[in-house]
Amino acid sequence: MPKRIAPLSDLQVSRAKTQGKQVTLFDGGGLFIVLTPAGGKLWRFKYRFGGKDKLLSLGSYPEISLAEARSKWAVFRKLLAEGIDPAEAKKAEQAGKAAAAGSTFETVARDWHRRFKSQWSAGHAEQIMRRLEQDVFPWLGTRPIGEIKAPELLTVLRRIEARSLETAFRVKTACGQVFRYAVAEGRAERDPVADLRGALPPVKNKNFAAPTDPKKVAPLLRAIDGFEGSFVVKCAMQLAPLLFVRPGELRHAEWSEIDLEAAEWNIPAAKMKMGVPHLVPLPRQAIEILKSLHPLTGHGKYVFPCSRSSQRCMSENSVNAGLRRLGFEKSEITGHGFRAMARTILDEVLQVRPELIEHQLAHQVRDPLGRAYNRTSHLAERRKMMQTWADYLDGLKSGAKVLPLKRAN
Repeated sequence: MPKRIAPLSDLQVSRAKTQGKQVTLFDGGGLFIVLTPAGGKLWRFKYRFGGKDKLLSLGSYPEISLAEARSKWAVFRKLLAEGIDPAEAKKAEQAGKAAAAGSTFETVARDWHRRFKSQWSAGHAEQIMRRLEQDVFPWLGTRPIGEIKAPELLTVLRRIEARSLETAFRVKTACGQVFRYAVAEGRAERDPVADLRGALPPVKNKNFAAPTDPKKVAPLLRAIDGFEGSFVVKCAMQLAPLLFVRPGELRHAEWSEIDLEAAEWNIPAAKMKMGVPHLVPLPRQAIEILKSLHPLTGHGKYVFPCSRSSQRCMSENSVNAGLRRLGFEKSEITGHGFRAMARTILDEVLQVRPELIEHQLAHQVRDPLGRAYNRTSHLAERRKMMQTWADYLDGLKSGAKVLPLKRAN
């Protein structure tokens, strides 16, 4: 015969202590209360449905009294007798209430995204929504946003952490923005992300790999010129160090944005990380590369189309894959690393004014009055800088004397 369990009393529950470890007190029929080491008292209902053991949360004590826990337990036992899974019934009820009020996490997140995506580049906006759709909505999408607690969100983040800690932090940031938007809209009381500070291990900051010693740049540039793979990818790899734009900006380049006669590439705000239009002066060497590529891809939209469809640009991994094919490891150079290479050498070897470099990197630069420069600021000086940079790279490839890096004392 199964062991008989004596029902709990109010006094027993109120006086129960954990003594530094998790303790479970049973009330019978699958109802029990868990005393956590931190001092919490959580009601749980264990049952079997469809041949599987399941566990359902009924709330915490003293918010949910012993009598209220038993009342909920009785309802769930009745559902089981009718062949209904209590957990699914609870989810359906919550989803129905939240949908009626327009306050599920997914509803609020999509509303937030719709309102703010104009402030981001198209690629960044797409990436945020893709992460939410893949990593958050399947688990929290139908939950009422005002009922989501920190432990639930942490479970989602740790699932992502197992794949990528950096992505987990980015999703955590996006979720925090969604919750704060919900609070401002009156659809949630508070942001539970604030309770997760320190819950994930810190991300070790890492710079994008790039050679910043001119002696190591020369063989890299010569290797790129000798690339025997796709001509489209080769042109992209040749332009990457010349123009030092972000990889996403380069691969999304459209012929309609490029004026070969004016030697300018006007990147619209929607494609820029900071949501501000950017102008890239094109040195003579870049014009030659683009003119050699135009007969091949100039009839289409993209400068660097996908090999399988001209309606899409080449993949985000194309340049990096080309570099790996040339024998350069990820620890040596990445497509994004050309920006660090240009910034360092322009500053420490060619001694270009830092604000010109930062402006051409599309970083936010302000004048002495605190106003952001527009895309045409210092254009004449930046044209000269870009041509000087391109000529310097040509000199490295041809074996010109290499100037040492200027070191701080």
